[in-house]
Parts: sequence; structure tokens; C-alpha cells
Amino acid sequence: MAKANLMDYEKALELFEVVIGLEVHVELNTNTKMFCGCRNDFGDEPNTNVCPICLGLPGSLPAVNGKAIESSISIGLALGCQIAPTGRFSRKNYFYPDLAKNFQTSQYDEPIAFEGSLEVEVPSGNKYKVLIERAHMEEDAGKLTHIGGATGRIQGAEYSLVDYNRAGVPLVEIVTKPVFGSGAEAPELAAAYVRSIREIVKALGVSDARMERGNVRCDANVSLRPKGQEKLGTRTETKNVNSLRSIERAVRYEIQRQAHILAGGGTITQETRHWHEDKGATSSGRPKSDADDYRYFPEPDLVPVKPSTELIERLRAALPENPAARRKRLAGEWGFAEMEFRDVVNAGLLDQIEETVANGAKPQAARKWYAGELSRIANAEDKDVAELNITPKQVAELATLLESGKINDRIAREVLSAVLAGEGSPEQIVKDRGLEVVSDDGALIAAIDEALKKQPDVLEKIREGKVQAAGAVIGAVMQAMKGQADAARVRELVLERAASL
Repeated sequence: MAKANLMDYEKALELFEVVIGLEVHVELNTNTKMFCGCRNDFGDEPNTNVCPICLGLPGSLPAVNGKAIESSISIGLALGCQIAPTGRFSRKNYFYPDLAKNFQTSQYDEPIAFEGSLEVEVPSGNKYKVLIERAHMEEDAGKLTHIGGATGRIQGAEYSLVDYNRAGVPLVEIVTKPVFGSGAEAPELAAAYVRSIREIVKALGVSDARMERGNVRCDANVSLRPKGQEKLGTRTETKNVNSLRSIERAVRYEIQRQAHILAGGGTITQETRHWHEDKGATSSGRPKSDADDYRYFPEPDLVPVKPSTELIERLRAALPENPAARRKRLAGEWGFAEMEFRDVVNAGLLDQIEETVANGAKPQAARKWYAGELSRIANAEDKDVAELNITPKQVAELATLLESGKINDRIAREVLSAVLAGEGSPEQIVKDRGLEVVSDDGALIAAIDEALKKQPDVLEKIREGKVQAAGAVIGAVMQAMKGQADAARVRELVLERAASL
């Protein structure tokens, strides 16, 4: 795929106003699917969680998942939405190769929630109020796996496999109104908005919210209009972007791509586009359909959804703290400097650090690992930190081992590499490899005496008060101990032995 010509980002912003719109799909973690009793489990054997209803077989009749309705209402309330007294499902007619009935059961003109808003803070500290048009319930499609191509996409594939396990899984689609005025910060705002949605649904407990599994996916709409023009430009919709980093990159790319086309006198095609992480670029998908093209009509097999006032108020009373309040609380509890905390939030590390602290690590130690070594490794592998093969519990265990003195910094990095390689927990790795720091002063003293014996000139310098000379002895001892010693304790003993010999 050839990368399109791009305009310099700053130049694009001089010429055009950026307008974005975001559609976030949240998979609900209900036990069963949206309209049938099949299990809603990720990673099961393909095509085992299926039945006549989610396969669209003739004569099968759907029934709405009550828990999914409650979860959807909770999401709407958390976003400040009004809850509709009556909601109705419709058939969205479109050819879905991974949805066997060839239509999607969704909500169209009667969504469960509408007219909300969410305040979002971007890395600069600027805050934006994102207006939410609607949040509606629908079902997910299955999953296609394309075999034989170089990129895993249908282009160039020899054949495709379909897994219907995901078909019928409950979804809530959250749709914003057009977002104006974000300018150069539009890409950062898009990522920060999705991050806030993830925080909300995780806090509600209604979704696992793991983007790498597709629990949260974002369709990013981008359009440009010349400065001073009122009419909106033609939009593109980049589909199913499933990482915060990719959302930011995809929006920025589309701004630059569209600006180059428009400045050259060309026109933008209203279409869906695909984000290619490996290329850092989007490619054309299909012409973008409008609502009328889907030929919506009311689903005749499902009765309207009419949540009671009592149910709505019960769910409202159970809402967790909002993201802004949570961040304020954690900043106070952890004692981070303002810039430290902002960096944590902007890097998307808040959830990991909170869970790591909950598992026994000190806040600063957790921040050190995530903002330092783990972020470095993730960047080198072109991944989000959340995608690395390590859990907050394991990070907490590693931090505790280090703080207790059982391992030192060098050993900790070795253990971290082993955890990432899938060798097990930090404690088990330390035990299996015999990596625990030597705490027996007797063994250390023996190694120190041997090192001093071999370096009498260094011994003399230390006796003369040139304590920096101790470094040579410390290095020799650490080598003899294979790095499994506390350097600070070795230094203390070196100075003590030099004075006594």
C-alpha cells in the first residue's frame, strides 16, 4: 500500500478547520449474548457459542438481554444522557459476511440514551466539552480471519474463516456530535475521549474494556473545511481503531491527507477507511453509507424497551465516581507532582498504576516501572503498555521484591524480561534462577577481603580517606557475587574492612 501525499501538519491547520466525530463501540461483559442464551466468552473454540438465533436460522425468535439493557442505561447515565422512556430495536440491512442473518439488530430512531456530554482533558491541560448525540444498543458481528495474505486483511488473502462466537455479543455504540474548536489538539482529544469512555465503562463494571481484544473500538470521523467556511467538509470514517495510540495517529494522518487533497483542488470521497498500524496510514474501504441506505425498519420480533423510573434511579444511585473526580482523588492519594500525574494520565497508565498499587506496590514504585522500563519496552515493540505480557499484580510483586532488598535493580530488570517472556511470576523466577541477593555478610566480607588483597593500592587509598577508590573493590565484589548483592551494603562493608585490616 502506497502512502498518500501528506501536508505538513502545521500548514494544514493554518488553512483548514478540523471537525471530528467519534463513534465508540463498547462490548458488554454480560454472561450471555444480546438476543439469545449463548455464552459471551472471549477466546473459546470457534463456532462453539452459537445457536439458531445468533446464526439467523429460520423460525428462531430473539429475546432481549435484560442485563444488557441495565448496563446500557448505566453507561447513558454516566455520560449525563437522558434515558428514553421507550426504545425500539430495528433491522439495519447491510451485507455482513460475519453476521449470518445479513442484517444487524440495532437501535435507530429510538436509542436508549441521548443528549449527554463528557468533559475531556488533553495532554496540554486544556479541557473540552464533548457533546454526545446518542448511545444505542446493538449486537456485534462475528470475526473474520483472512488466510494467506501478507497483512492479515482480505486483500491478497487466499481464503477467509468466520467465527460466529462474537456474533450477537451486546454492544453499546456511543456517538458524539461534531466536535469543533480542537484545532491542533484534535488527535489528542480523540484519544483522550476514548480513554475517558474506557475509564467509565471499567468503573461501571459493564465491560472488560480491553482494546487489544476489541472490547472497545473507535470509528473516527474526520472532515476539514476552509477557515471561515460554515458548511462542513466531506467526512471520512476510519473504522475499528483499537488502541489509543492508533486513534491519535489515524486522526492526524487523515488531517494531513485530506489537507493535501483539498489544497491541490481535489475532493474528499465520503468513505470508510482502514487504519494500518504497520504503515501508519489509512486506506480506502467502501463508500460511506448514510442512514437511509441501510433501510432501517422496526424489528417485528422484539417488543419496545420501556425502563421504569425505579430502575433508572436505582442505576443512577449506583454510579461510580466520574473520571475527573477519580483523577483528583488518586492524585491526592499518591502524592505525585502535578506534572508526574499528568504524564501518567496522558500516557494512559492510570488504570495499570492504580491496580498495581492495589496489589501492594508503593505509588512511586509503580509509576517508575510503568513510566520508565515498561514504557520503553512498549515503545520499542510499537505497542501500548497494556499489550505487554505482564499484569499489574506481577509488577507489584517485582516492586515488592526490589523494595525488600531480595533483588537489586539489575536483577529486577532480568526478572522483568523473564516475566515478559512468559516464564512465570517474579517470585517464581527469582527462586528458579537463584537470583536472590546475597544477604549473608560473611560471604560478602570474604569476597571483599579477597578483592582488597588483590588491590593493595586501592586499600591504601581508602585508608588515606579517598573513599571514591572503593568503587574498584565494589565492582570486583559484585562481579564475584554475579551481581547478586546490595551495592550499598557492599560499600559499607568495604569501608569497614579497609579500616580494620
